[in-house]
Amino acid sequence: MPAVLSLKHFHPSLPLTVALSGGADSCALLLACVQRWPGQVRAVHVHHGLQAAADGFMTHCQDLCQQLHVPLVVQHVNAQPTAGESPEDAARRARYAAIKQALLTVGDGQPEVVLAQHADDQVETMLLALSRGAGLPGMSAMPQRMEREGVVIHRPWLEVPGAALREWLSMLGVSWVEDPTNTDTRYTRNKIRHQMLPTLEAVFPAFRATFARSAKHAAQAQSLLVELAEQDLRTVGVPPVIHALQSLSQARQTNVLRHWLRGRGVQASTRQLEALLVQIQACQTRGHQIDIKVGEGFVRRLGAVLDWYNF
Repeated sequence: MPAVLSLKHFHPSLPLTVALSGGADSCALLLACVQRWPGQVRAVHVHHGLQAAADGFMTHCQDLCQQLHVPLVVQHVNAQPTAGESPEDAARRARYAAIKQALLTVGDGQPEVVLAQHADDQVETMLLALSRGAGLPGMSAMPQRMEREGVVIHRPWLEVPGAALREWLSMLGVSWVEDPTNTDTRYTRNKIRHQMLPTLEAVFPAFRATFARSAKHAAQAQSLLVELAEQDLRTVGVPPVIHALQSLSQARQTNVLRHWLRGRGVQASTRQLEALLVQIQACQTRGHQIDIKVGEGFVRRLGAVLDWYNF
C-alpha cells in the first residue's frame, strides 16, 4: 500500500464497519481496512433505488465482499427528496439513517462507521460553503471524527487525494463502479470537481494540503467560539436575559444567540440574527416588543427574557 494511504494514524473500535458504495473511494477503503485489520471488518451498502444502475452497485459490493470474506449488510431506502429538499441532501439523509439502522442491528456498542471521503471531497465541501457565505462551521468542512444522530463517523482519508485511491486500485487490478451522476454538471459539486479543481491544481499544486490546513484552523477557531458562547450563556441565562445580552458586544451577542438557538434545534440565518440584534439594542423600555422570525419559529420578548416559539 502506498504510504499516503496508510491507516496507521487511525485507531477505531473493532470490529470496524465501512460504508461501501461500490465506487473507487469506498472500495479502496474497504481493501485498506481488510489489510490492516483482517477478520475485523464488515460493510454496509445503501441501495438508494434512484437510478437503474443501483442494482449494479449492490451486486459489485456483494461480489467484492465475498472475495474479501467481509460480511455485508444491504439497506434499501427511499431517497426521494421532500418539498424544498435537494436530491443530494435527501440521499445523504436517507443514507445516514440506513447506516444507523444497520449498525444498530449489529448491536455491539455505540454505532461507528468509516467513510471514504478524501481531500478532493473536503475541498469541494469548503468551496460549496464559501459560495453560500458560510462562517467558520462551513469553512471547517468535514471533521475526521464526528457524531451524528448517535452514530460516530470516521473519515481517515481527508488529506488523501482521490487520484491516489484510483491509482492503487488500478495497480492491484481491483475494479469499481462509476456512478453516472458523478459527471452530471447540473449538480454544483460536480461542476466544482470537473471544472474548478483542475484549475486550482494548475495554479496551486498543493491546494489540497493548504485547504486541509485552513479547515483545521477554522475548526479550531469555531471550537473557541463555542467555548466562549457557553461561558456567555451561563452569564445571560437560559432563556437569555435581554439586559445581560445588551452588556455584551454585538459579536458576542451574535455568537451566544446562535449557540442558544442551535441548542434548541434552530438554524438562524445571518439576516434573522442581524434583525434580532437591532431589536435587542432598541429594547430600552418595558413596553418594547420583540417578535422576530427565526428559523421555523419566532424569537419573542417575554418580560425580561427572550424565548423561541414555533407557534
